[in-house]
Amino acid sequence: MLSKARKNLLGATMLAAMTMLGTANVALAESDWPKGPVNMVMHTAAGGTADVFIRTLAKTLEPEIGQKVIVINAPGGGGAAQMTRIRSAKPDGLTLGINTLSHFTSMLTNLKGTYAIDDFSWIASTQEDAILLFVKTGSDIKNLDDLVAKAKANNGQVNVGGFGPAGSMQSIGISMLEKAAGVKFNWVAFNSTPDITAALLGGHVDVGVSNLGAVSSFFDAGRIEGLGVLGEDRLTGLSDVPTFAEQGYEVDTSWLQVRGVFGPANMPKELQQKIADAIHKAMRSEEYQKYARNAGVVDSWMGPDEYTSFAKRVTDVAEVQLKAAGYIQ
Repeated sequence: MLSKARKNLLGATMLAAMTMLGTANVALAESDWPKGPVNMVMHTAAGGTADVFIRTLAKTLEPEIGQKVIVINAPGGGGAAQMTRIRSAKPDGLTLGINTLSHFTSMLTNLKGTYAIDDFSWIASTQEDAILLFVKTGSDIKNLDDLVAKAKANNGQVNVGGFGPAGSMQSIGISMLEKAAGVKFNWVAFNSTPDITAALLGGHVDVGVSNLGAVSSFFDAGRIEGLGVLGEDRLTGLSDVPTFAEQGYEVDTSWLQVRGVFGPANMPKELQQKIADAIHKAMRSEEYQKYARNAGVVDSWMGPDEYTSFAKRVTDVAEVQLKAAGYIQ
C-alpha cells in the first residue's frame, strides 16, 4: 500500500533515472545554456532547508554550466513573492525557482485564483524529504505521547511552529498527526526554518517542524531533540528518532516534502531538458552527494515531462489532504 502511494507520487524509479543519466557521457557545454548569470529565486529566507539545498547545488552546478548561479531570497506570502518574480520573468532559463510541496498546496488555499499550475514550467525534481518534529533540549515533551497528552491537558494550547500558513505542506503533516491522535494543536506560521528554531529556543513555541538539513547543526550541538519522523523509515542522519508509526500514530507516509526546479510558463521543452540534465548531473557530484546523505534526503530525478505530470498528480493528492484537514471544502 505504502509502496504504491510512493510510486504514484514519484513516478520513474531511481534505477531508470540513473540509467538515463548514465548515457550522458559529456558535460553540458557552456554554449548549451543561455548566456548570463542564472538567478535562482527562493521562497524562503536564507538558512532554510531549501536554501541550504540550492546553495550547495549551485557550487557543483556552476562549473557544469560555465556561469554563475545567484541565489535570491524572496520570502513572503507563502511563496507569492517568489512566484510573482518567476511568472513575470522571460522564459529564457536565466530566472528559475526552487519549489516545494507547499507551492502546490498554496495554489489550492491562500493563493488560489492568483497562481495555477499552468502559469509555470515544471522542469525537474531534485529531492524528497520527510519532515520531523523536535523540541528544545530539556523540554518536558520527550515523545509523541507526551505531546499528545500535553495538548489534551491544555485544551490544544500547544504551539507548533513550522513553515507556511495553515494548509502548507508541514501544516498538513501536523493535521495528519492531529487526526491520528484525536487532538488539536496551535499552528504558528513562519517564513523560514531559522525563525522556527529561534522561536523554539526562545520559548515562544513548544515544538518545531522542519526537514533535517536545516536543523542538523542544532542536533549536533545538543540544543534540540527529535520527537518523531513523518516518513516510512527513520532518517539516516538521525537514526535514534522513531517514526510516527513506530510510536503508534498512523499517517500517510507518502506525504513527503518534494523539492524541484521550476520556471516561467512557455519555456522551450528542449531548454527545460538541458536545465534538468545539468542539474541532475551536478547532483551526482561527490560534494553534493555528501551533503544529501548527511541531510537525510532522497534524490529525485524527474525531468520536464515527468515533473509536469507529477505536479498535476500531487495537486490532486494535496486537494484530498486539504479537504480531510478541513482547510478547503
